[in-house]
Amino acid sequence: MMSQTEFESAIEQTLVAIEDALDECAWDIDYERNGAVLTLTLEDNGSQVILSRQSANRELWVAAKSGGYHLAFENPGWKCGTTGESLPTLLNRVLSEQQGEAVSLEISQQ
Repeated sequence: MMSQTEFESAIEQTLVAIEDALDECAWDIDYERNGAVLTLTLEDNGSQVILSRQSANRELWVAAKSGGYHLAFENPGWKCGTTGESLPTLLNRVLSEQQGEAVSLEISQQ
C-alpha cells in the first residue's frame, strides 16, 4: 500500500496532467482547481465533471452525470473499482457522454 506522501504526490501529478491535457485539447472545456477539487465545465452545455482527492481512503473520486466513480492507485495508474477502467479511459468516456461527441484527452498516466 502506498504511503500518504506517495498518494499526495500521485494525485498532484495526475491533476496537473489533466490540466495540461485540457490546455492542449480541441474541446472547449474550462477547469478550475480549488484545493483538492478539480472542476471541469463543458462550455457547450455547462455540464460538469468533478474530480476530488479523498485523502482518508487514498482514492480519487470522479463525479459525472452518469454517476460517481472511486479510483485507487494501482501501478501503472488510477483504476476504477466498479468499472475497471483506467482514469484516462473513464474521464474520456464521461466527458464524451456529457459533450455528446467523442472527447479524447491525452492524459499521461503516472
